Amino acid sequence: MRPTVHDIAAAAGVSLATVDRVLNQRPGVRHVTREKVEAAIRELGYIRDVAAANLAKGRTYSLVFILPASDNSFMYGLNAEIRQAILRSPAERTDIRTIEVPAFDPAALVSVLEELSREKPCGIAMVATDAPEVRAIVDRLVRAGFPIVTLVSDLTGSLRHHYAGVDNIAAGRTAARLLGRFLGPRKGEIAVLAGSMLVRDHRERLEGFTSVMAEEFPDLTILPVLEGRDDPEIAHMLVADALSRNAGIIGVYSLGAGNRGLIRALKEKAVDRTLTVIAHELTAHTRAALLDHTIDAILNQDAGHEVRSAVRVLKAKADGLAVIEAQERIRLDIFLKDNLP
Repeated sequence: MRPTVHDIAAAAGVSLATVDRVLNQRPGVRHVTREKVEAAIRELGYIRDVAAANLAKGRTYSLVFILPASDNSFMYGLNAEIRQAILRSPAERTDIRTIEVPAFDPAALVSVLEELSREKPCGIAMVATDAPEVRAIVDRLVRAGFPIVTLVSDLTGSLRHHYAGVDNIAAGRTAARLLGRFLGPRKGEIAVLAGSMLVRDHRERLEGFTSVMAEEFPDLTILPVLEGRDDPEIAHMLVADALSRNAGIIGVYSLGAGNRGLIRALKEKAVDRTLTVIAHELTAHTRAALLDHTIDAILNQDAGHEVRSAVRVLKAKADGLAVIEAQERIRLDIFLKDNLP
């Protein structure tokens, strides 16, 4: 049996109230008595159940999610999952709120983090913009004791505690292999639509994609990346223009969001040729595009799992507890028309 506070009190010859004061580091205990209690804790191998203690004290974890303000379906879905987490707040003892910042704007993200450093929430989850100034303030907040989780897009090289998202290099490599296999012996050019190279997830997907293409599909030429800022209107304009100007495009990889605009451009401009298209994130729009053969495959990350993972990790870090890595691993799903959930 695990030792209890009653066992500690008996071994140290003190009251339960004294044991409680020592465990919670409250004043009112003589030095010699405190040493006796701490010796009993060591000898008995007592491990405190922090979660149970917080439940008994009625502790509520104040958590903040920082998201980019973006008109794309994936971010709508991520927001919806956070709203579901808010509905679970009474059972999970959380107080969750969201803050939106302009997409791909490091200065705006730094400003919000500066403000939160004064508010002192129990934890922060953020879709990271990968910039030196963002990394610097994240490191400063972590050193000051703030638990921080990056969500969807990581901040590699920073002191952040955890990343809740897929392996984006593997995602890019997977997209390249699918596209290359689908195209078979055809030769031609591949258009790549990204949001911004300021975010690590897009850079890593591009890195994985170009690597496999160069190694295994040398007859396919990757065109300069189109940066649509995850905006459907900008994405539509860029893709429509590329398809109008370049008859050699036979494949498209959309590694970011803005897929509503991509789909519209494909339907307008690709009626006279056969295109193979790989995109990210299963939404109502990409689902419909899979069903009508506008898109051939979707690589998807489970936004709900990412939000739940972020909440679990932030609570654990706030309590100084270990994280179960296997539970927090976010898988990459591949959806075709035939296996849609």
